[in-house]
Amino acid sequence: MGDVYVDTSAFLAVLNRNDNYHTIAKSAWVKLLDSKAELVINSFVLVESCALIQNRLGINALKTFIRKIQPILLIDWIEEDSFNTSIYFLFEMNARGLSIVDCSSFYTMNRLNISTVFTFDSHFLHQGFEIFQNNL
Repeated sequence: MGDVYVDTSAFLAVLNRNDNYHTIAKSAWVKLLDSKAELVINSFVLVESCALIQNRLGINALKTFIRKIQPILLIDWIEEDSFNTSIYFLFEMNARGLSIVDCSSFYTMNRLNISTVFTFDSHFLHQGFEIFQNNL
């Protein structure tokens, strides 16, 4: 298996036992770890994940994320050119519910030739990416 991009929605589902997708997410996470695939995110997903985990699940969940999950991730740091490309795409798409974080993820995945994403966000499917948990 090649590199797999991981979206905030997957992190939230893995960490939150009350999430509707928790069981699927936990199984997918174990499978990803066993596969030895490189798990990739960008810095916008890192910041979004930290903010939402802290807000929804609390500081202890954030500590778990930072101490146990973040160290195993390959982080692509968004710089000015990447931001400008992502914001341009967001403006062009003009789609309700699509965020700058989503667009930066599409940009990162395309630039790094990553076709598979672990997510529960249908925007990735609409952009032609393969959703990892559908392979379980």
